[in-house]
Amino acid sequence: MSATPHQPTVTEREARQVAEAAREQDWQKPSFAKELFLGRFRLDLIHPHPLPPDEDTQRGEEFLAKLRDFCESKIDSARIEREARIPDETINGLKELGALGMKIDTKYGGLGLTQVYYNKALALVGSVNPAIGALLSAHQSIGVPQPLKLFGTQEQRDTFLPRCARTDISAFLLTEPDVGSDPARLATTAVPEGDDYILDGVKLWTTNGVVADLLVVMARVPKSEGHKGGITAFVVEAASEGVTVEHRNAFMGLRGLENGVTRFHQVRVPAANRIGPEGAGLKIALTTLNTGRLSLPAMCVGAGKWCLKIAREWSAAREQWGKPVAFHEAVGTKISFIAATTFALEAVLDLSSQMADENRNDIRIEAALAKLYGSEMACLMADELVQIRGGRGFETAASLAARGERAVPAEQVLRDLRINRIFEGSTEIMHLLIAREAVDAHLKVAGDLIDPDKTLSDKAKAGANAGVFYAKWLPKLVAGAGQLPRSFNEFHHEVDLSPHLRYVERSARKLARSTFYAMSRWQGRMETKQGFLGRIVDIGAELFAMSAACVRAELLRTTGEHGREAYQLADAFCRQSRIRVEELFGRLWTNTDDVDAKVVKGVLSGTYTWLEEGVLDPSGEGPWIADATPGPSKLENVHRPIR
Repeated sequence: MSATPHQPTVTEREARQVAEAAREQDWQKPSFAKELFLGRFRLDLIHPHPLPPDEDTQRGEEFLAKLRDFCESKIDSARIEREARIPDETINGLKELGALGMKIDTKYGGLGLTQVYYNKALALVGSVNPAIGALLSAHQSIGVPQPLKLFGTQEQRDTFLPRCARTDISAFLLTEPDVGSDPARLATTAVPEGDDYILDGVKLWTTNGVVADLLVVMARVPKSEGHKGGITAFVVEAASEGVTVEHRNAFMGLRGLENGVTRFHQVRVPAANRIGPEGAGLKIALTTLNTGRLSLPAMCVGAGKWCLKIAREWSAAREQWGKPVAFHEAVGTKISFIAATTFALEAVLDLSSQMADENRNDIRIEAALAKLYGSEMACLMADELVQIRGGRGFETAASLAARGERAVPAEQVLRDLRINRIFEGSTEIMHLLIAREAVDAHLKVAGDLIDPDKTLSDKAKAGANAGVFYAKWLPKLVAGAGQLPRSFNEFHHEVDLSPHLRYVERSARKLARSTFYAMSRWQGRMETKQGFLGRIVDIGAELFAMSAACVRAELLRTTGEHGREAYQLADAFCRQSRIRVEELFGRLWTNTDDVDAKVVKGVLSGTYTWLEEGVLDPSGEGPWIADATPGPSKLENVHRPIR
């Protein structure tokens, strides 16, 4: 589809250059996951499992107790689902509790919780109603507080953070009707005028946007004298003249989500509200998401725990053919999958969160893997729960209650979780983002060899550098600790986890060899091999999860908290994970990627339209993408601030 007149037209290469410029270019701190993709199993970076200070734990537990009481007594999840709206009194109660300021420093009126306890709080509230979890997460993980914490001036923090901590809800506005994961085509503009910027454009899927008081808006500043220009971040007052919430969107899940379409027409924003310099907007957004993404796996962990509870209770009560359905192998394997996977997801989440709190490691890959893996596995767990529940899994909670049965919202959880595979970077985009970071070391030494814009002398220099790097690196991929029978013996107890860690070490080297071979084979075309890259990332995600599960099991063993049971769950998860890893390794080179590409060309060229005959399309008329031409709004403002 061609760009509309107000929309920048960019080539694929230009789009990649914009995304590349927004990346954090350097690695100042070690990264367990980055090393894993390079074939180096750095267990020392995550084991022994890091722990929070006692005072952080005490403060976090005290808040969790208050939040649990609030969730039990003040949140009516069935009402939210029925009315498709979180009641104002519920949101005001969360404000009074301090939930808007969980991640905000106490000096600004926040609670100052660690990432670990912030995520535990999201898991708890999200298990009651995911729409509330999304509201709190969007406000603090990607809304105004986090960008200001990382990039704001002291004056901006003093002005906005106290409001965000107690009273004001914030939202993050990047996506546009015709711009998703390709920000190079961003059409919203911010034109300098004196000490202000004039904002024009339309933003789509503005989570919290319908009720927000403050907005983080990404807009393109035109390059001009005295202005570097580029995509830039601003804090915008939602009540500003010219800001119109034109529509509150409705979705298959998260029915209480306050997500809408926001139009800006000649909105005057003070230059003092610009976050960071001009042109730094995408870098701010991506850096914010490095830890912000951990909020999604937090709610996935909460969902997994709930799925396990329901599966356990239902499968013990429901009898078929003379025994509880749990003891029929077809059902039992599903329960084992839910239990083992929930344990592993919590291990990944807590480990990544604690590393974020300590700030010793660069966790950009770990957080991205946690989001990717958590969102995919949570959907599988919820789907298995629906299957375990049978017809009752497909029936709504309201219908179950109306005919006298326990109102288990299994189908709702499945619908609510589905968005997490799209939120904050779809699975497909996460594959590409993680793959880019995973091959960063290779591109640093050999990138010029495959760059068509580089001169012959640049390529020659790159070839020499690559020769030195690979001469040292490749021999280390031949053998390692994973081949020594007594390696990782500290994980050998009543249940032996050491074979799994040896498997991770061997597989990490195999993964690195596979990546190197693919780069040698495809060179500059490597970035188009998205199927291959996705499988590489998925293998890395499984290896990271196995490592985290083993390390968490050992932590629980040494602290005396269900250590034996934790080892059993870690062992079950690793055995399940290893089967998936072997399948993924096989599909690296034996797959249908090429034939799929041919079929796609045939579909888009109309070769197979005969296959579509015999059905009717009920979707009606209308454009695929709504018109987003700048200008004054012609619709009623449905902005609804909570007071």
